[in-house]
Amino acid sequence: MSLRLTSSFFERDACTVAPELLGKILVRRFEDGSEMRSIIIETEAYFGEDDKACHASKGRTARTEVMYAAGGKVYVYFIYGMYWLLNVVTGFEGHPQAVLIRGVDNAVGPGRVGKWLQLDRSFYGEDVTISQRLWIEDSDVLIEYNVTPRIGVEYAGEEWSLKPWRYIAKMP
Repeated sequence: MSLRLTSSFFERDACTVAPELLGKILVRRFEDGSEMRSIIIETEAYFGEDDKACHASKGRTARTEVMYAAGGKVYVYFIYGMYWLLNVVTGFEGHPQAVLIRGVDNAVGPGRVGKWLQLDRSFYGEDVTISQRLWIEDSDVLIEYNVTPRIGVEYAGEEWSLKPWRYIAKMP
């Protein structure tokens, strides 16, 4: 029996998926066959073209095209000339939304997560439900969490920057 999350998990809205990803296992398999496994401990939800903090708020572009796919695809983008950030697309085809993986137990901060996973542009559009190099597995760990506004999206205005769509696992 596979522990891998299926498309039905991701084909729900980002605000439902984001907290449910806490405690799940992020798996990265490298070319040499070695694997790194980490527990997801922090996420943020981005919900559609109306969400001024969501990249899709500017409409469909080459950068955001994958966000319009059905849930389960990888949306990576490059920031500060050095970090690839990992997002997993959620929802149904045509409604752009995604969950940013902000932290795992081995790397806190979305830039550190991307670096730790050794992400690059080639992951854009990868399907985590079938990928052989990046996927998310279920776990029976129940995580308590705190909810806060998202980070670094003040440019979106108060309505959107203050949305309580950041989910952080409470650490023991």
